[in-house]
Formats: sequence, C-alpha cells, structure tokens
Amino acid sequence: MTETEKMLSGMIYDTSDKELAKRRTLAHKLSKDYNDTYEDEEEKRAEILKKLLPNLGKGSYVQGPIQFDYGCYTTFGENCFANFNLTVLDCCPITIGNDVFFGPNCTLAAPIHPLISEERKLRFKEDGTAYDLEYAAPITIGDGCWLASNVTVCGGVTIGKNCVIGAGSVVTRDIPDGVFAAGVPCKVIREITEEDSIYRKNGLF
Repeated sequence: MTETEKMLSGMIYDTSDKELAKRRTLAHKLSKDYNDTYEDEEEKRAEILKKLLPNLGKGSYVQGPIQFDYGCYTTFGENCFANFNLTVLDCCPITIGNDVFFGPNCTLAAPIHPLISEERKLRFKEDGTAYDLEYAAPITIGDGCWLASNVTVCGGVTIGKNCVIGAGSVVTRDIPDGVFAAGVPCKVIREITEEDSIYRKNGLF
C-alpha cells in the first residue's frame, strides 16, 4: 500500500512521505491564496477552490479565512456555508452533506495521536527526516446540520441529519439524527421538534 492509501484507510502512515508532503504544501498554499483574496474577487476565488476543493458541491460557499490539510479528501454537498476560520484536517475522508452550516471557528480534525507520550514523540530516519506515529479516522456530517461557533469535531465521528451542535462543543462520539447536542464532550440535549419553529416565536416577523 502507498502511504496515502494507509492514511485514508485509518492505518499508521508515514507523515513525511514525499507525495503526502507535496499535497499538504499545495493545500496550505492554496488556503493562503484564498485567504488573501477579497470577497468580490469571485472568479479568482472560484479558481483557487477548484484546485483546493475539487469536491465542493454546487452552491456551497466558504467565507474564509480557511485552512485545509489536503482539501481533496473533503467532500461538501450542495448549498453549504462555512463562516470565518474553518479548519479541516482531512487526513481521512471528511464527508459533509447538503445544506450544512458552520459558524465561525469550527474545526474538523480527523488525525489521532497516541495517548502514550513515548509513542507520540517525533522519530527520525537515517537521513534526519522527522516523522511521527499517526493515524486518522473519517468524519461524516449529515444533511441539514448547523454547527454553531467554535465547534470541534474529532476523528471517527458521524453527526446525523438535521442536527444542531451548540457553540463551543467538542464532538467526540456519534450524534443521532434530528437532535440538539452541546457540551464538552458533546451530548444530546433533546430532540428538535416543530415547537422549535421560528414561526412559533413571537416578534420575529
């Protein structure tokens, strides 16, 4: 297996692999290029995103600034919106459904490092190249979700459809469909029902 195949399948992989390093460097450059544009430079931004996020669904928009580790391993559905400072460490596939909203400062972090410090330390090859023992797990976010400000989603997590994840939450385990969940670690608070409709709230219209 190539190191890329190992990484995407959730195995320990060589983080110093030349092909992986090349793609990371490109994604980091493209992220910076995007961040250096203005909102009204629509054609320029679109060209950058074609290279950085080839799997960006129709009608989806990322505000910027953004930071992607690879970009090509992240899939956005249609009509998604990401507010300021979206960070995506896509060392494993990250799949985002349709109509998903991200508040400011959200992070999707697929990498997983060892808990034992000796296993976490940098190692060095004979030529002096540094690497570490690292693996990753995929992240899936279902259609119609809203992740509020400062939400972090950890590797291996699936968030069901039509969920709301409260501000500041750290999602470390799966969340079922149609619920409001929040906290550190994130836990289900309650189901979302018709009683939550904005049309039932006085003074909004």
